[in-house]
Amino acid sequence: MSQATASGRETTEVRARSGLRRRRGLRMAVAGVLAGAVLLGSAAPALAVPAPPSNPTDDQIASARAQQDAAAAEVGRIAALVAGAEAELERLNVLAEAAGTAFLAAEEARVVAQAAADEAAAQLQAAADAVAAAQSRIGEFARTSYMNGSRLTTTQALLDAEGPAELIQRAALLEYVGDTQVDVLDSLELARVQQANAESQARATRDAAAAAEAQAAEAKQAADDQAATQAAAYSEVAAQKAQYDQQLEAANILLLQLQGARDAYQQWQQQKAAEEAAARAAAEQAAREAAAAAAAARAQAQSGGSGSGGGGGGSAASGGSGPYVKPTSGRTSSCFGSRWGSLHGGVDIAAPIGTPIYAAHSGVVVRAGAATGFGLAVYIKGDDGAVTVYGHVNDYFVRAGERVSAGEQIAEVGNRGQSTGPHLHFEVHPGGATHGGQVDPVPWLRARGVSISGC
Repeated sequence: MSQATASGRETTEVRARSGLRRRRGLRMAVAGVLAGAVLLGSAAPALAVPAPPSNPTDDQIASARAQQDAAAAEVGRIAALVAGAEAELERLNVLAEAAGTAFLAAEEARVVAQAAADEAAAQLQAAADAVAAAQSRIGEFARTSYMNGSRLTTTQALLDAEGPAELIQRAALLEYVGDTQVDVLDSLELARVQQANAESQARATRDAAAAAEAQAAEAKQAADDQAATQAAAYSEVAAQKAQYDQQLEAANILLLQLQGARDAYQQWQQQKAAEEAAARAAAEQAAREAAAAAAAARAQAQSGGSGSGGGGGGSAASGGSGPYVKPTSGRTSSCFGSRWGSLHGGVDIAAPIGTPIYAAHSGVVVRAGAATGFGLAVYIKGDDGAVTVYGHVNDYFVRAGERVSAGEQIAEVGNRGQSTGPHLHFEVHPGGATHGGQVDPVPWLRARGVSISGC
C-alpha cells in the first residue's frame, strides 16, 4: 500500500513537473518570439543584415560641394586663359609660317643672284680673256713695226720698195696692219666696258640677294621667337588647367563618394529595416511552426505513439520510434563537416537568445549542465537508441535521468562556451555514444520527416 502511495505521489510529481515544464515552455516560446524581435540586430553572426556603411555628415557633403564649385570656377577661368593663349599661339604660328615662306623666297632669290653673279663672273673672265688677246695682238703688231723700223712711215715704206711686186706686198701689209690695229683697239675698249658692266651687275646682284636674305632671316627669327614664347605661355596655362582639372576631378570624386556613401547608408537603413521586419516575421512564423510541431509531437508521445521506457517500437535503421521534431527555429549558420582540419560534428541553427529548444525525439536525459566547449549542454538518449546533443544553451530545464517527450522544451538558445553568436549546436550520435560517432543531423532528421534547410 505504501509502495502504491509512493508510486502515486511520484506519478503526481512527474505530471506536475511536466505541466510546469509545459507552462514554462509556453512562456519561453513567447519570450523567444519577443526576444527574436528585440534582439534581431544584436545577433550579428546569426543574421543576414550587413554591417552599416559609413554615413558622411551634412557638413562633409557641403564642404565637398563647395570644393567642387570652387574648382569648377577656377577651371572655367583658366579655360578662358587657355583659349586666349591658344588663339594667340595660332596667330603667331601663322606669322612664323609666313616668315618662313619669305625666308625661303629670299633664299631662292639669293640662289638666283648667285647664279647671276656666277654668270657675270664668267662674262668678266671672257672680257679679261678678250683684253688679253687684244693686248697680245697689239704686242704682235708692235713687234712687227719694230722689225720694219719704227720710224718708217707709210709713204717711205712704199717708196723704198725695190719693185712693183714688193710695192704691192708692202701696201697690203700696211692695210692689214691698219685694220688690225683698229680692230685690236676696238676689242680692247669693248672688253673694258664689258668688264666694268659685269663687275657692277655682279655687285648689285650679290648685295640685293644678301640684303633680302638677311632681312628674311631676321623676320623669320623674330617670328620663331614670338611663336616659341607664346608656345611656352600656352604650355604654362595648359599645365595650370590640367592641374585644376585634376582638382575638379578629385572634388567631383569626393562629392560622389560622400553622396554615394550617404545614399548607400540610406539604402542600408531601408534594407536593414526590411530585413529586420522579414526576419521578425520569419522568426515568429518559424517559432509558431516549431511550437505547433512540438505540441503535436508531445500530444502524439503522450497518446502512446512513442511507447514507454527506453525501448521504443522501432530501430534506428528503420527511422526509430515515435515522432521527431526540429530542435529549434532559426537560420542554419553552419553545416556538418570538416573545418580547418577538425570535424564540425553537428549543425548550427542561429536564433536569438531565449528561443525555445525542443527535444528532437522522446527519450531520457543522460546529461544536462556544464560541458567543455559548449558552455552548457543537454544530452538525450532517445527511444531509438540515438543520442542527440544540444550545445551552447543559455539555460536548461531538465536534469539527468528525466524522461522527456519529443517536442518538449528542454532548454533555450544561448551563446555560451566557444561561440561567436547565439545559436544551437545540434548533434546526432546514432550508435548511442555520448561522445563520438556523430553523423550529419540534416539527412538523419530528413529521413524521419523533419526538414532543416540551408545544408
